[in-house]
Amino acid sequence: MNAPTGNAAARLGAPLHSRRRPAWQRLDSGQLMLIAVAGLGVLGAVTQVAAVGLAQARVAVAFGVLIALGELFRMVMPGNREVAPVATAGAVGYALLVGVGPGGGGQVVGPLGVVPAEHSWLQVVAVTAAGMLVGSLPHVAVGRSPRLDATARRLITVGIVAVSFRPLVSLDLGWPVLLAAMGVVVVVSCCADVVIAAMIRAEAVRARFGIALRDEIHAKAPLCAATSATAMLIAVATTFLGTAALLVFTAPILVTQFAFRRYAGIRATYLQTVRALSRVTEVGGYVETGHSRRVSRLAVAMGRELGMAEGPLLELEYAALMHDIGQLSLGDPIPGGATVLASPAEQRRIAELGAEVIRQTGVLDRVAHIVRLSSHPYRSAAPGDGSGVRPVPPPLASRIIKVANAYDDLVGDSADRDRGAAVLERLRLDSASEYDPTVVEALSRVVDRRPRY
Repeated sequence: MNAPTGNAAARLGAPLHSRRRPAWQRLDSGQLMLIAVAGLGVLGAVTQVAAVGLAQARVAVAFGVLIALGELFRMVMPGNREVAPVATAGAVGYALLVGVGPGGGGQVVGPLGVVPAEHSWLQVVAVTAAGMLVGSLPHVAVGRSPRLDATARRLITVGIVAVSFRPLVSLDLGWPVLLAAMGVVVVVSCCADVVIAAMIRAEAVRARFGIALRDEIHAKAPLCAATSATAMLIAVATTFLGTAALLVFTAPILVTQFAFRRYAGIRATYLQTVRALSRVTEVGGYVETGHSRRVSRLAVAMGRELGMAEGPLLELEYAALMHDIGQLSLGDPIPGGATVLASPAEQRRIAELGAEVIRQTGVLDRVAHIVRLSSHPYRSAAPGDGSGVRPVPPPLASRIIKVANAYDDLVGDSADRDRGAAVLERLRLDSASEYDPTVVEALSRVVDRRPRY
């Protein structure tokens, strides 16, 4: 499974007050630096183009329109990743353009048998920025402003391609060399985009860089491959066929975007359904209001602290949201819904029944397995008990939910730090067999950073 869709994944575990601040105030130092670099680049590019004029204006306008349309149809992928495949493919294609096709911008035919493209890398950046701006205006008008860090990263990616490739166009190189150079440049730009995104994400969600990098590669590799291939196809086709080729060779990335959008929609529906299902126990009075949400946020923050990747984190979030659904089978609710105060046998019964309910969905078997084992102690048999069998602990996700649930059962929505510290000490005392000491210490670090959820 992939990460949650929309803003959920990037903000899980963030303080509640941070979500009420304006978007620009929630940017961290890495994001601000990225935006500043992109802004300075755009300012310099626009100034240079304004001074010398627009080379081969008809071609520039055609690509600008394509970029604007692509930005208009941008989307948000799982993990709160804002992408604009069509706009990116158009901008990178413009950066890779070798010629402008029959009658595209002059009468002089270059050594490759086409009218050479005369625009500089600065013009590529300026046209890309203008197209992004125009395409973003309708979104801004309806209150869906683009994410500045995502926009800046796309601009920097295009700038890397333009700076690397545009000087090669003026050299007397053959098509095999140019095509090889295109491939190398787009791969380097994709790698740079992934690394920058991982650095920003690691700082934003307090994840380890290695884990964030792996998540970004997993999330971006398919779309980056499709976007890069389309950009190269657009560049070559436009060189020989003219700007009319843009209409034909943009179709593949449009189809790909619709497929990714459908996939993202399915993931969003999954998460919304799970969240709605998790509230049944609250509406029925079996648990305190907000318990499932608080346990979920704690669990995801702890999972990140322990180095879990996005796929397992999503399963952890699902399981944490629905860990108490088995309480619906109880004749009399547990006082306060605090399963930590129930007997071990009752805890296991609730977990088993909840897992069976989840399994009936037919698509969340691994989540059901996590919930089933979330009531099991960290060590089912103590060393030296004579069994000769080394106990096998439950999965990490189950151990995280057990600790997060116990903490919230005893603390609730209280902001009393002394109460939280007392509960943590109690969990540490039970770490010999009931709770995983590593998970308890991860909870301690999370609570120290974000004392209230």
